[in-house]
Amino acid sequence: MTGSFVEVADRVLVLREPLLAVNVTLVLGDGEALLVDTLSTARQAAELAAAVRAVTADPLTLVNTHHHFDHCFGNATLAADPPRPIWAHELAAAALRDDPGRLHDEAYAELRDGHPELAAELAETILLAPTRTVHTEATLDVGGRRVLLRHPGRGHTDADLVVQVPDADLLVAGDLVEQAGPPAFEDSYPLQWPDTLAELLRWTTPATVVVPGHGEVVDADFVRTQHAQLVELAWLIRAGHTGGAPPERIAADAPFPARPALLAARRGYAELNGTAG
Repeated sequence: MTGSFVEVADRVLVLREPLLAVNVTLVLGDGEALLVDTLSTARQAAELAAAVRAVTADPLTLVNTHHHFDHCFGNATLAADPPRPIWAHELAAAALRDDPGRLHDEAYAELRDGHPELAAELAETILLAPTRTVHTEATLDVGGRRVLLRHPGRGHTDADLVVQVPDADLLVAGDLVEQAGPPAFEDSYPLQWPDTLAELLRWTTPATVVVPGHGEVVDADFVRTQHAQLVELAWLIRAGHTGGAPPERIAADAPFPARPALLAARRGYAELNGTAG
């Protein structure tokens, strides 16, 4: 089962999917609600819909924090019938609209060894692209509550959105911030990620509740610690590239485990070489 929602700030609730520790956030307004991220498969999304209905019957607007499978492949189940608006960064929307086969293939390859049952479900899941797009910032009215959708820059991907609920002093950071494990660097921009987190931190106070992409809810101090680690990693990548060091040497010295650090080093070198996609 997907789980149930827990209130983490005023009329803002979070559900943590147990298999991959993905967070889904529900913002309640007066007669309307906003759902941030939709999980991985049609089955997970159907269970998520039931969890939402246990809290509210109000019509939903959806947001995808980015285009990776665990945050948006449930779109069709939650927003196709009846049609609901889905917001995302313009590049995330384009990826889901124009290249669903690649996204399916990448997600299946990532899951088939560790989670074969989920991979099989995912392979049968129909994708639905977002219908509303954000370039830098958009403001939504969710039943009288102002909600900001902001793209602070490249980081985990080139299309990360942060959802800010000012009256609750809460930020949904997506995979720009990770608590359940190290940051994921497969599609990342590790040299730009520190500046992106610095921008995100400018929107926080000491009391801000931050919902990471995976894991426990955190605070601004946690984000500052992760920012410092990413700054160190970016410095190592730049110094290693200048000195001609192999990416493996960068990974050995990085403040993250070996496998994600090696991915980060390779992505950073691609940025410096002008070949990062």
